Amino acid sequence: MNNKLKQNLQKIFNFLIPDFFFRRKLKQTLNSLSDYDKEYILQRVNYYNKVNNSFQTDENFQTIKEFKKGKKKTRLLDLYKYLRYFHQENKIASFLGDHIDTLPVPTFIKSRLIDDQNENFVLMNLGKVRHFIYTNDQIKFEDKLNQVVWRGAAYRPHRKVMIQKFYDHPLCDIGQTNKPKEDAPWEKNRMSIEEQLKYKFILSIEGNDVATNLKWIMSSNSIAFMTKPKYESWYMEGLLIPNYHYVLLKDDYSDLEEKVRYYSENIEEANSIIKNAQEYLSQFKDDKREDLISLLVVEKYFKFQEKNQENK
Repeated sequence: MNNKLKQNLQKIFNFLIPDFFFRRKLKQTLNSLSDYDKEYILQRVNYYNKVNNSFQTDENFQTIKEFKKGKKKTRLLDLYKYLRYFHQENKIASFLGDHIDTLPVPTFIKSRLIDDQNENFVLMNLGKVRHFIYTNDQIKFEDKLNQVVWRGAAYRPHRKVMIQKFYDHPLCDIGQTNKPKEDAPWEKNRMSIEEQLKYKFILSIEGNDVATNLKWIMSSNSIAFMTKPKYESWYMEGLLIPNYHYVLLKDDYSDLEEKVRYYSENIEEANSIIKNAQEYLSQFKDDKREDLISLLVVEKYFKFQEKNQENK
């Protein structure tokens, strides 16, 4: 059984456990904050949940009980994992898609624009099974191919521009996995993560929002090549430092060849970036701490919500 299927089955099994079991554990779980670095945890809570003013519920909200009745898809299950610790009549607003430009009320969401200070975008770790994948890379950076690799669907214009420039470049193994609408030879075979790890450099390109492959690249002994990210998620992409956690590319990818050559020759500098990336990623591997942070994000949400009589 593959890991993704196993985790999804576990989510469904947990969904069937009576909610009162979790509500009874809430106080004990929140009290475990004293076991951790409180300042670090609260910094992350306030990063994800920027709500600092009271707000009222309206037609955009539904009770947790109503939310639970939705289709049992991965993101619903990911959010309900933490909502169920709270009273079922508490009200929430949620958006379970990839990205939305504006939100009228504080809303639980997977991603947001990095430069958007709108406190209505409350980040939760939705789609964790798909996005938080780690590798066990046994190949040293210096033993990998001196090329940059990328595979993925190319529906967005910026992905098409990149492929058009580099699909046949000798320093690149780049191609799209969907059939091009254009009459162009851009389609290439799919590649597993293990196959991509043979390359020193792996492109991480945003799609509808954050790039799915960024976490597993940063867990490996390869380097993420990417333009400055525009979106952020639970991974806090807005805190990543260019040329420290990843190699920064120009938005038009015009410096891609230069960066491949430079980091192929400067092994020590490349390994330093890899070390920094792995250290950044490591903060997300403590599942109990991640659960606590998620619960505190939800608790803060309800703290600033003006309660109606039926809410508790």
